[in-house]
Amino acid sequence: MQFLKTVVLALTLVFATTGERMEGLQVGDKAVDFNLKNVDGKMISLKTNKNAKGYILVFTCNTCPYSVMYEDRIIALHKKYAEQGYPVLAIQPNDPQKSPGDSFENMQVRAKQKGFPFPYVMDETQEVTKTYGATNTPHVYVLNKTTGGDFKIEYIGAIDNNSRNAEAASKRYVEEALDNLIGGGDVPITTTKAIGCTIKWGE
Repeated sequence: MQFLKTVVLALTLVFATTGERMEGLQVGDKAVDFNLKNVDGKMISLKTNKNAKGYILVFTCNTCPYSVMYEDRIIALHKKYAEQGYPVLAIQPNDPQKSPGDSFENMQVRAKQKGFPFPYVMDETQEVTKTYGATNTPHVYVLNKTTGGDFKIEYIGAIDNNSRNAEAASKRYVEEALDNLIGGGDVPITTTKAIGCTIKWGE
């Protein structure tokens, strides 16, 4: 009986530990490339921008209130860091059957309304989103080019610590990560919890 209890306890610990592991890519992993359609109809990959030293890869959408609150901040990040080699690349991950407001046509409308200065591409099959492990909109991955020409994930999580008020944010995680990378240092905080709407998965 004691042996059985020991086995059950051991199995419980194993499954508990395994269950805590997040799926998808992690900080330190090589970023997986993709080829997705931008709102202008062109196909975009990580290799499209030959001058990129890295990317601010943002999984975002039209319909999530959190994504909308962050739109101006995402635009500001692009304007600040694109000229330093780290442009924004936005990916719309939601299934438009579940979220019609996130259809490709509506993405085109939103991108024009806001004047997005960066690519806004659609993950039609949701395979890229699953590969990266994004769970929310917005969900950010900061990528940095390695000496071999691949891109390494340096940060995963939120843009900052105040979704409702940009001015009140006391921690600007993405900016801190990029400032340190550009300065040749290490990223001080590599992961945070992405706050936003859950991704609308297809059947």
